Amino acid sequence: MTNFRASWAKTTAIITTMALVVAGCGDDTGSEDGGEGDGGSCAVADLDLVTPGTLMVATGETVFPPWMGVGDDNFDIPESKTGFEGALVYELASQLGLTDDQVTFVRTGFDEAIAPGPKEFDFNIQQYSITETRDEVVDFSDPYYTTHQALVTFADSPYATASTIEELKDANLGAAIGTTSLDFAEEVIQPDEEVSVYDDNTDVEAAMNAGQIDGLVVDLPTAYFITEAQIEGTVIVGQFEAQADNPDEFGMLFEEGNSLVACVNEALSTLRDDGTLQSLEDQWLTQEGAVPSITG
Repeated sequence: MTNFRASWAKTTAIITTMALVVAGCGDDTGSEDGGEGDGGSCAVADLDLVTPGTLMVATGETVFPPWMGVGDDNFDIPESKTGFEGALVYELASQLGLTDDQVTFVRTGFDEAIAPGPKEFDFNIQQYSITETRDEVVDFSDPYYTTHQALVTFADSPYATASTIEELKDANLGAAIGTTSLDFAEEVIQPDEEVSVYDDNTDVEAAMNAGQIDGLVVDLPTAYFITEAQIEGTVIVGQFEAQADNPDEFGMLFEEGNSLVACVNEALSTLRDDGTLQSLEDQWLTQEGAVPSITG
């Protein structure tokens, strides 16, 4: 028994020494250029990118303020670096050691990007809510924004003064397919009439203008944009308190197993800790005036 213990102690010492040597080598590599992700280097040359040296970011077929392309001259131009997500992409690229001209954008459909399988982009950013179902086939970054769902209707609508979900039971509501706004409308509001489903927010807005629905459910920042720039005469009825217990968190979407996730999370953590993330939120998403609450 004594010989066994001595042999085991010697073996353990050797393993420990080897581990320290390997760890020391790894630290030297990672600290030189941006630190390390989980189990790998985050140096530019080691980033798991579709095209080495280029960050290929996917976003929607059309991008909308306040997320991207803010301003008449920048509409649908993600490269304008405007809007919360548009500006965030370039801040993340900088943290990863990439310059602005090493960032490129491609367009994808919302549901198309969630499908399992290889991705022809490094990550996709277009207000993807992190859900368990989606996380089974793709990977997500840590949350970069937490929002509430809100209701938009016309100022003269009988639902414009609603303060409880119960007051919306007989409303004809609309939301975009594949969004947590639709899930929220169907599962939490549960109106008596089936929720009208549309391909995207543009179609939901058109339905509002045509009088086909009484109100639309969207995230709060989008509600601001709709009422200020998209549909004249509309108001934000309120934001739903029910979201507080189960917040809608947005994450960047990656191909399943992509090691780039760890490096992006590290960059995102830095932006959160140094106040950059909050500054971007204040600049692009925060609006003047309190929004009423709609209770459950």
